[in-house]
Amino acid sequence: MDTETVAAAICKAAAQLTPIGDTPRLDAELLMAHALDMPREMMLLGRMTEPAPSLFAELVKRRLAHEPLAYITGSRDFWTISLRVAPGVLIPRPDSETLIEAAIDHFGAGGPKRVLDLGTGSGALLLASLTEWPEASGIGIDRSAAALAIASDNADRLGLAERAVFRSGDWGQGIDETFDLLLCNPPYVESTAQLATDVADHEPAEALYAGPEGLDDYRRLAPQIGRLVRPGGIAAVEIGSGQADAVRQLFDGQGLCCAVCPDLAGRDRCIVVKR
Repeated sequence: MDTETVAAAICKAAAQLTPIGDTPRLDAELLMAHALDMPREMMLLGRMTEPAPSLFAELVKRRLAHEPLAYITGSRDFWTISLRVAPGVLIPRPDSETLIEAAIDHFGAGGPKRVLDLGTGSGALLLASLTEWPEASGIGIDRSAAALAIASDNADRLGLAERAVFRSGDWGQGIDETFDLLLCNPPYVESTAQLATDVADHEPAEALYAGPEGLDDYRRLAPQIGRLVRPGGIAAVEIGSGQADAVRQLFDGQGLCCAVCPDLAGRDRCIVVKR
């Protein structure tokens, strides 16, 4: 019996994965590249007629069980960097890049000097900003020991360990420094919301849910932002769909000057607080 080629195995897997997500072909290609231990582009250019590795079938089986692709491959691209991710840490989303774009709009090429990332998770926002501005340094705060370990590993791999410090903490409590740029992607999902199986069954609930309205953590953050951001700086805080007015009211109540930035799909995604 002839061995199935990489190309044939990808086509077969893409058909199987169609009910699982919106990008079955891409998922199949990324799983195959992971099984081959090579970049997807290299696989597509030169390995499609080779025999498919036996590991591929097991990876597809995991994806069919709704395990997130990023957890299977152990990595996720964000902004201009590739991050290690694992169960216990929220998977970075392209929507969160809106916060980096808002910071670039404000600071330009000069950039901030000091950056604070509250709820850092994998370190995505802090490490992306330090990559964007080579003169900057910063701190990432998280309550999760698993997330802090992954964030520190990502800083090491990206050569940013000397400029990025990760600490255990509860939002901005106990921080007595001020920063040019505060970044935050807090939990903002309503506790009764029905999320996709990939998310609800695999990603950490404490990084997703924030009370009946999804606003609990914004209520805690609002009184802290003013003392953490120095004059001339900004805070860029991610929000969920339909939350712009409610979050602005919370921030307005603390005397903060706010604007709303949309993501690439035109949805309100980021509250920018200017000091």
